[in-house]
Amino acid sequence: MKALFIGGTGTISADSVALARARGWDITLLNRGSKRAPEGVKCIVADIHDEEAVAKAVAGESYDVVAQFIAYTAEEVRRDIRLFRGRTRQYVFISSASAYQKPLTDYRVTESTPLLNPYWQYSRDKIAAERVLMEAYREEGFPVTVVRPSHTYNGVKPPVCVHGSKGNWQIVKRMLEGKPVIIPGDGTSLWTLTHSSDFAKGFVGLMGNPHAIGHAFHITSDESMTWNQIYETVAEAAGRPLLALHVASDFLARHGEGYDFAGELLGDKANTVVFDNTKIKRLVPDFVCTVSMAEGLRQSVRYMLTHPEAQVSDPEFDAWCDRIVAAQRAADRAFEASRKA
Repeated sequence: MKALFIGGTGTISADSVALARARGWDITLLNRGSKRAPEGVKCIVADIHDEEAVAKAVAGESYDVVAQFIAYTAEEVRRDIRLFRGRTRQYVFISSASAYQKPLTDYRVTESTPLLNPYWQYSRDKIAAERVLMEAYREEGFPVTVVRPSHTYNGVKPPVCVHGSKGNWQIVKRMLEGKPVIIPGDGTSLWTLTHSSDFAKGFVGLMGNPHAIGHAFHITSDESMTWNQIYETVAEAAGRPLLALHVASDFLARHGEGYDFAGELLGDKANTVVFDNTKIKRLVPDFVCTVSMAEGLRQSVRYMLTHPEAQVSDPEFDAWCDRIVAAQRAADRAFEASRKA
């Protein structure tokens, strides 16, 4: 069996490439070559946005599966339809679980939950791309499978709810320095984290599966933790007490300045979500998540603490956090003063 991964070296895709290779698939990556391809995996160095160059690179080739990890818009998948029409038996598009209805009318999410996200352009673009692909399936039989990951991580940085543009180290650093850490809302909403090695089991199980054509699947852990539990586990792994500062999500969204918290919080992480994985398990019976959220979080903190190259400071985000902390404390003082007046 022969597969082309567009991307293939990222947080979500790398473990899927490794598992597919281990199961005997003939794997080729198509990307710009900025990261070294795994041993035994072929690589086509090309920019997927250069349609003419990609068309030349894949001329004469055909694939059992084309897995697209780096398309985000309707126009990008239209390009892929042109490139791979008649060239693949299955095209797998990585969408996003953030496309599901926000705010949710039911915390339990199935693949039939409506797609609607008024808060986040990223999610609306994924919805539009799905619509184009499903229309191509219905009208011309383009063999699409849609996969909607939720918060997927690979154990090298702890997943958090609010972070800056340079990664997650600054959150751990604030914990180590005894500084308050911002948690949206009251921290009791439920969230699901999925390790990329577990995600890979579901993804590779869909590859070449004829029952997956024309369908959408989310692939997530069945486990949930509150954001308070997630941050407490990170702090415990760092060997420090958690100094949590709970701040309303809409306040963070209004004052996020250069950060898209309106999308990432109101359109995603501030919502309680519990995923029903019945559909993926019906097609992929061996899909079982074996990395618990707690162990995955501890693994991520251990990696950061023992790999200095992962410790990328973000002074701008740190200063923004300090401003939010100061504003919250000032509001508390003002309210107390008003009571005494």
